[in-house]
Amino acid sequence: MADNNKNPHECPDTGHEWDGIRELTNPPPRWWTIALYLSGLLVLVYFILYPSLPLVTGNTKGILGWTQIKEYKEDLAKIEEKRAPFEDRIAAMTAEEILEDDELLRYAVGSSKVLYGDNCAACHGVGGYPQPGSGYPILANDDWLYGGTVSKIIETLAKGRQGMMPAHANLLTEEEVDGLVEFVVNSANGEATDAQWKLYNEKGCVACHGADAKGIQQLGSANLADKVWRFSGEPDEIRHTILHGVNDANDPLTRVAVMPAWNERLAVRLEAEEFGDDPEDYYDGTETERLSENEIKKLAIYVHQLGGGE
Repeated sequence: MADNNKNPHECPDTGHEWDGIRELTNPPPRWWTIALYLSGLLVLVYFILYPSLPLVTGNTKGILGWTQIKEYKEDLAKIEEKRAPFEDRIAAMTAEEILEDDELLRYAVGSSKVLYGDNCAACHGVGGYPQPGSGYPILANDDWLYGGTVSKIIETLAKGRQGMMPAHANLLTEEEVDGLVEFVVNSANGEATDAQWKLYNEKGCVACHGADAKGIQQLGSANLADKVWRFSGEPDEIRHTILHGVNDANDPLTRVAVMPAWNERLAVRLEAEEFGDDPEDYYDGTETERLSENEIKKLAIYVHQLGGGE
């Protein structure tokens, strides 16, 4: 109507009227018409330049040859180019040496946040704090089943862990189970009695958990003398663990606690180097590498820096 200033009562109409409202035949504003034609032209230009129309076996490619995957790979290549000097240095240095290099330490921790989120957080939680009672170890404290040095963390990541506690349902009387439950509760509070210590030793618990009940890192056995609970500190839950064990294949009610290996090839190499042997003599070609050695090294440093590293 911007182009027609005549009295609306004198404008031609379509002959339609609703509730006293006439449908006029005035054209739309010229600017609107121009914009409509330009938008159609823009669509045509887009169809020519970019992938657009689906076909039976694919789609039109566009004269620019642009794709989202291509753009992603180009951007990724730029990022990897910037990271390359740091990654090369990490590959050439030990984890202990990286911890002493402030610049490289910051890079390792920063670039590991996504690695941790993608591969570790589902079990160990954000910031190393899993859900209480989930059975996954806390990574942000000083309680380590196998040791918390950065080299030991690398070993844990590479080879995985699967500790084992046998089920005692058929080995202990109900009274003995009750006594051991009380021992674990009291030991965590530093209040275990002489009688409870005697029961602990007589029933063989000392063989795995140590003379001081603080666990043996070589075995990955739990520290019973602190208040850090792998599963739960409730008496009924402690009783369940004693009765059914952990990873006991003979007990269907056993607790399952398995950490997968993230780089079996690295694990084999570390084992060979420990004995001064050639790693090539140990490889059988079936070793998996879910994470690269550099990624394992950076994740170990990240976990070490969460606050629980030794």
